[in-house]
Amino acid sequence: MNAHDDDAALSRIAGAIAEPARTKMLCALMDGHARTSTEMAVIAEVSASTASAHLARLKEDGLIKLHTQGRHRYYSLAGPHIAQAIEGLMVISRDSAKAFVSNTPSRLQFARTCYDHMAGTLAVQLHDHFIAAGWLVGEGTYQLTPPGDDVMTELGIDVVTLRAQRRRIACSCLDWSMRRPHLAGALGAALLQNAIGRGWVTQDLDSRALGLTSKGRKELAVKFGIHLAEQ
Repeated sequence: MNAHDDDAALSRIAGAIAEPARTKMLCALMDGHARTSTEMAVIAEVSASTASAHLARLKEDGLIKLHTQGRHRYYSLAGPHIAQAIEGLMVISRDSAKAFVSNTPSRLQFARTCYDHMAGTLAVQLHDHFIAAGWLVGEGTYQLTPPGDDVMTELGIDVVTLRAQRRRIACSCLDWSMRRPHLAGALGAALLQNAIGRGWVTQDLDSRALGLTSKGRKELAVKFGIHLAEQ
C-alpha cells in the first residue's frame, strides 16, 4: 500500500469507530464475550435492522468477526489488537489539558476486563507491584525475571507454555480509567483466569465488571502486599 492508500484505510477505520452506535457495540465487546445481533441492538439502542447494518460495516472493516453455531450467529472483536486500539482511543478522547478526573462507574474503575486481561485500579496496582518487585523488566514490553518465573509458577501459571505462544508474554496496556498501565499479553490473560479460578475475583455475566472476593482481598494482601478497601 502507498501513503495515499494508508490514509484512506485509516480514514475508513476511524469512520467505522466514530459512529456512536458502533462505538457502543465495540466497547460492549471489550470483555471478550461474543454477542448476538439482538444483544448488540439493545446495547446500541437501535433497531434490529440498523444493528445488522452496523455489524456488517464493522465486520467488513475487520474490527469484529462472526461466529456461527447452528442457527445462532455471534459477534466478537477481531482480536486483542482491536481492544488495545479502543483502550488507546478512550485515553486520548479525554482532554489531557484538564486535570484528569475519572467518570468511570466505581465498580468498573476498580476492576474490569479489558478483552482477555484485567484492567482498573486493581490491575494497575498489580502491574506496579510486579515491576517494583523486579518480577518484570522492560519498557512497555516486559520479560519475566527468574524470581518472577518462580512467583507465577507458585500461582500455578505455566510460564513455559506462555513463552511458547505467538503473542508477547507481557506488555503494558494503558488503562483508560486510570491513565496508567496495567498488564496485558499472555501473562495478563493467564493472571485473570488464575484469579477467577482461585476465587479471588468474580466476573459479571452482563458487564465487564469484576468483583473482588474477601478471599481475594486477603490473598492479595498476603502474596503481593496490596491492601484494598471493601467495595
